[in-house]
Amino acid sequence: MSVEHLTALDPIFSECLRVGGPAIRDFSRPSGFVGLLRMVMEQQLSTRVALALWAKLQQRMGGAVTPEAILALDDESLRACGFSRQKIGYARGLADAVASGRLDFDVIHTLSDEEAISRLVALKGIGRWSAEVYLMSTLDRPDIWPIGDLAIQLGVQRLKGWADKPTPRQLIEVAEPWRPYRSFAARLVWHHYVALQEQARAARAGKGSPPP
Repeated sequence: MSVEHLTALDPIFSECLRVGGPAIRDFSRPSGFVGLLRMVMEQQLSTRVALALWAKLQQRMGGAVTPEAILALDDESLRACGFSRQKIGYARGLADAVASGRLDFDVIHTLSDEEAISRLVALKGIGRWSAEVYLMSTLDRPDIWPIGDLAIQLGVQRLKGWADKPTPRQLIEVAEPWRPYRSFAARLVWHHYVALQEQARAARAGKGSPPP
């Protein structure tokens, strides 16, 4: 329903499917501590690098990434898994909040979008982008539009043919007609953006054609 609704509203979504293909990429994440910790790790990293570092962390912990395990690791071990000094502080703060019960995901998951975002951004290192993507990718909230996401900004700019990167106001206004499916709209823009990145890498390696 959301695909048909969005493609009928705006031709950019048909373009997303044309470039990215009909099988939309899976951007889901696990919920709870693991999911939010991944948001912290993924900040300012490419998807490929973040996945590799997450796999390294899982291996270091024997597959079970828990608050207690994060708190037990020394800084050197966390750095070896890709955490910067700043992110080590964020990860430990998140782990402590969960382990102590100050952050209860069962409660967070019952709140409205804005209430949940407000609770999450109260944690150091969890900005609005992390909170919004958490709600989208772990709880499947249907109407989140993460205007602070660089891929959304550049993706909408390209899809709309705009000369400049859109402002926050422009991104809010362009997405108003897409309610209540803005989360799916974001996934389609990501789908398009990732496809172009993959095509560009393939072209540089001499294995494909440049992106359209």
